[in-house]
Amino acid sequence: MKKVQFKVSINAPANKIYDFMLGIKSKSTYEQWTSLFNPTSTYEGSWDKGNKILFIGVDEKGEKGGMVSKIAENIPNRFVSIQHYGIIKAEKEITEGTEVEKWANGFENYTFNENNGTTTVTVDLDTNEDFLEYMNQTYPKALDKLKALCEK
Repeated sequence: MKKVQFKVSINAPANKIYDFMLGIKSKSTYEQWTSLFNPTSTYEGSWDKGNKILFIGVDEKGEKGGMVSKIAENIPNRFVSIQHYGIIKAEKEITEGTEVEKWANGFENYTFNENNGTTTVTVDLDTNEDFLEYMNQTYPKALDKLKALCEK
């Protein structure tokens, strides 16, 4: 696993960014900024600490795929930690085996630091080598889209 970090400063309060980023009030805000990863990106489950959550989308074959995760921590408007422990392939949850070992116990953490009406969102991400270049190219664009949504 490789650790990468992305940051964006957004001219909006942390509570608004938290709501938009996670789709708390409307799942559509989550789907809008994550559409850069997959146009059909969404989630199923809850952002509550300890809960299972599926990050899913439809691939070019029309099959549902994505990540099986749990919310390791959720301090509203301050910090969210997602632990990935499986994958969804062809609509089946897979939580063991060689494909899963590449992602097992990878974390995706969001930190929100607000100062004078501007919030810095820091994303700390564990990614496997195969997705490093993709994440380095795509995550900043997704955060820019989140910024545009929150600053409207």
